[in-house]
Amino acid sequence: MKFVLAPDSFKESMSAKAAALAMEKGIKTVFPDAECIIVPMADGGEGTVESLVSMSDGELIKLEVVGPTGKKVMAEYGLLSQEKTAVIEMASASGLELIKPEERNPLLTTTYGTGQLIKHALDNGVNRILIGIGGSATNDGGAGMLQALGVSFKDVNGEELPFGGGALNHLHTIDMSGLDERIKTVKVDVACDVNNPLIGENGASAIFGPQKGATPHMVKVLDQNLTHYAKLIKEHLDIDVAQMPGAGAAGGLGAGLMAFLNAHLNKGIDLVISYTGLEELVKGADYVFTGEGSIDGQTLFGKTPYGVATVARKYSVPVIAFAGKIGSGVEPLYEQGFHAIVGILRGVTTLEEALESGEANLVFAAENVCRMLRLSSSKL
Repeated sequence: MKFVLAPDSFKESMSAKAAALAMEKGIKTVFPDAECIIVPMADGGEGTVESLVSMSDGELIKLEVVGPTGKKVMAEYGLLSQEKTAVIEMASASGLELIKPEERNPLLTTTYGTGQLIKHALDNGVNRILIGIGGSATNDGGAGMLQALGVSFKDVNGEELPFGGGALNHLHTIDMSGLDERIKTVKVDVACDVNNPLIGENGASAIFGPQKGATPHMVKVLDQNLTHYAKLIKEHLDIDVAQMPGAGAAGGLGAGLMAFLNAHLNKGIDLVISYTGLEELVKGADYVFTGEGSIDGQTLFGKTPYGVATVARKYSVPVIAFAGKIGSGVEPLYEQGFHAIVGILRGVTTLEEALESGEANLVFAAENVCRMLRLSSSKL
C-alpha cells in the first residue's frame, strides 16, 4: 500500500514533518510493509520555510538583518537542494511578532531586512525565490526591501528617504540604476492569500494598518502616502499598482514586489504544492493523509488540507484528514475530496496537555484509522 502523508504543522504542537512522521508510525503498526511518502506542507505562511527545507533536504540559513524597527534581528531563510531555490518568510525579518505591542508604529517600520534576505539568497546563486508575505509589521509599500536591493528613493532635495511608510509623502524621484542586476534573472513567486488593492477603503492601510498599531489618523496618512507612492511608480515605471489585486498585501509589499521585481502572486498552498511536486507523488497512491491543528469551515478558503484534497481528488485518491480540533462548518469538505475528518484527542484535556501529547495522539489516531481500513478491505 502507498500512503502520501502531506500535513501542515499542528501549531504549537508539532511541525509538519513531525506530524507526517507520527502518521507514518501509526500506519506502520498496522501495515508494516506500507510505502509512506512524507511531504511536509504549508500554506505560504509560518512554517513554509521549515516544510520545504525538510522536504528537499535543504539548508536553513541564519543571518543578522535590519528588523522592522531598524534594530538588528536574527532572521532565516531556506535554500532548497533542487533548482537553486530560496524560500523566504518576510515575517522572519519584518514581522509583527518581532515588535512589542506598545512599540508598533507602521509610520516607521521597514521591510529593509526582507530585502537583505533576498540579497543574501542572490549571493548564494539562486535562480528562483518563493516569498511568503504574511504577518508583516510594515506599511512601506516594500520601499525598504527595495532600498536593500539598491533602489534609491529620494526627496526633492536629493536625500534618501528614511525608513517607514510615514516618509513616502516626501518621495520625489525613484532611481533604479542601482537595483541588483541579478534579480532580473530570478523568478520571484509570492505566496499571497489576499486580494486587497494598495490604496482605498479596502487597501493596505485601512484593512491591515490597525493591527500593526495604526491609529485612525495614521491610517489616513499612510493611505495618502501610498497613493503618492503609487503615483510615482506610475510615472517612473509605467505600472499602475494602486488597485492591482494583492498589491496591498503586507502593507504594500505586494505592490513593491510586482512593480520592481516582476513577481507573480499566487495562493500560498498552490505554490507549496508546486514546489513540493505533490501532484506527481499522489498519482498511484492508495490513500492521502493530511491535517493541521484545526479544521473547520474556513479550511475551504485555501488552507493546506483543502489544497491537498483538491490534488488527490483529481486522481480519485481517498483523503483522510486529522485535526486537533474539528470546528463547525466542515460538512462541505466531504464534497471536496475529503473522505473522513478525524479528531485526534483521546479525552477531555487542557489545551496545554493537548499540545504536549499531539504526536502521541496522532500516532494513535492514524493507527486506528488504518485498523479500520484493514478491516474494510478484508470484507470486500
